[in-house]
Amino acid sequence: MKIYITLDYELFFGSKTGTPEKCMIDPTRRLSEIVAPFDIKFTCFVDSGYLLALKRQKKEYDILERDFEIIKEQLIQLTRSGHGVELHVHPHWEDSFFDGSQWQINTERYKLSAFSSSSVMDIVQSHTDVLKEITGRAPVAYRAGGWSAQPFPPIGKALENQEIFVDSSVFPGGFYTSDHQQFDFRAVPAYTTEYRFSEDLIHPDTEGKFKEIPISACKVPPSFYWKLAGRKFFGGADHKSYGDGQPIRLSKGYFEKLTRTSIDVVSMDGYKSSFLEKALKRYVKHTSNQGNFVILGHPKAFSSYSLKKFQRFLEKTAETHQYSTFQ
Repeated sequence: MKIYITLDYELFFGSKTGTPEKCMIDPTRRLSEIVAPFDIKFTCFVDSGYLLALKRQKKEYDILERDFEIIKEQLIQLTRSGHGVELHVHPHWEDSFFDGSQWQINTERYKLSAFSSSSVMDIVQSHTDVLKEITGRAPVAYRAGGWSAQPFPPIGKALENQEIFVDSSVFPGGFYTSDHQQFDFRAVPAYTTEYRFSEDLIHPDTEGKFKEIPISACKVPPSFYWKLAGRKFFGGADHKSYGDGQPIRLSKGYFEKLTRTSIDVVSMDGYKSSFLEKALKRYVKHTSNQGNFVILGHPKAFSSYSLKKFQRFLEKTAETHQYSTFQ
């Protein structure tokens, strides 16, 4: 199979965002050191709204100037090393600001559908421009913040304007709705690994101009989440995330995962990395070892445990599967 390692390169969006060093720079560097001996490349879906927020205020605060420069330096190095740098849009940065000591995050408009069509066009263009300015290379793929890529037509027009025709926001069977976050991928069959589409990203169209490369997803039993919670609270230093911020509190969903089988993305974050080998075996079985296996990761959620597990995963798969980026 073709394996994609994809990272949502971002801060936390809760009451404490954390620092770029702990949430992005250091864990991404650790991963780059792990993949280097295998000559494997990964893809960073960069939260470009954060970069624009830094640019807006970096003349006011030296700390923001420094943060922008260290992120810029890493993205340039990743690009030169052959890793992918792609577009990840969290539009709530349009309404968020730095108050001199910390970021004040406003998630009232967390998804692009909260903005007008003309604003979506402007947001996608400015977010694309800042990545091109830093890396010297245009992004070719997009991932929606919080997977909230619906309705797609206004987003699609903006992406087409930037000549971006690959989406990787969908995960088969996924569903969530709240005041600020919403996606419904239940119409996408399990183990779907690629398809073309036009205006509706969950309905294939062989003549569609866009290509969907979904994040891989599997059914997960409640026992897994009980173990995950146990490792998180009692697992010690090995299970402590590198990121130093706090996530958004979900209004619902986690209790259901503790009580019944659910569908979740294939992830290299924390204890979820222990499920990688089993998930790949399922995809190999259901797809006759054809198509794509897309792993999702968040550097802020990496831990010593997860990176050790991921290194072992690479050791077992590097010679038998093809690793790729969207470029």
